[in-house]
Amino acid sequence: MTTPEQAQKAYLDELIKARLLLPTGVAGVYGRGPVFEGVIDRFDALVKRAGEYQRAEAWRFPPVLSRRHFEVSRYLKSMPQLAGLVHSFTGDSAAHNKLLAAVEGGEAYAGLLSMTDVVLAPAACYPCYPTAAAQGPLPKGGRTFDILNYCFRHEPSPDPARLQSFRMYEYVRMGEPEEVRTWIEDWRERGADVLRSIGLDPDIATANDPFFGRGGKMLAANQREQQLKFELLYPITSTEQPTAVTSFNYHQDHFGGLFGLKTADGQVAHTACIGFGMERVTLALFKKHGLDPQRWPAAVRAKLWP
Repeated sequence: MTTPEQAQKAYLDELIKARLLLPTGVAGVYGRGPVFEGVIDRFDALVKRAGEYQRAEAWRFPPVLSRRHFEVSRYLKSMPQLAGLVHSFTGDSAAHNKLLAAVEGGEAYAGLLSMTDVVLAPAACYPCYPTAAAQGPLPKGGRTFDILNYCFRHEPSPDPARLQSFRMYEYVRMGEPEEVRTWIEDWRERGADVLRSIGLDPDIATANDPFFGRGGKMLAANQREQQLKFELLYPITSTEQPTAVTSFNYHQDHFGGLFGLKTADGQVAHTACIGFGMERVTLALFKKHGLDPQRWPAAVRAKLWP
């Protein structure tokens, strides 16, 4: 009987042999070949078409985030194990010599580096909340954003669907509680329809974020009880342990309160987001339809290459 680990390795080996993924020597960090990127580009266009009705504002941020905004978000309180803090060298010549000696001697040298003012973005939407808040109260009816970015989470794994560096295509909604709840409930079905249209039939499940520690168990239980997070699951390497390829998150007033995001009438705004894991969906497509997109079903190709 094949174990989940064996199935992960077998699929990863296939992807590397076909040059869809390019190994870098670090678990969960891969280059993407031209065929892989071509499919991501087509799925990107499909998600964009699915969201055109919203007339969302397209914002693009770099893959780094203000450390101050990151700290205000309380990410370190809830998921410190996933964080990627950026450090750099700021010392003098003597410190530089120590750094070089440590590197050449195979010794730890983190103590010779200093924290910078940026961190690696843990989710595509994180810069959106402080940026929108700085622009003043939301207009009546709220705002919707189209966000695409590279994200980082420190969870090295042999599973090709669990990357340390990956892209998320997100739609973010900000506004009154009822309009935000209605929006996220609508996107639960829309998101599933996007996947079904390309031959993927996902299961939807209540979920929770990987909160850290004893307090994290309470946060996770609360998130599930209130049904604040859902995921669309697809069996990329395991039917017993399907992979979340899309997530829906209702933050309530979490980000609105932390960053001072207000509605048109001065109340704390609620926010929600839907995120498509671009690499995960692409991996699911290759798993379902084969490693050569030219031989995929005509209906799937017509949807991705209209």
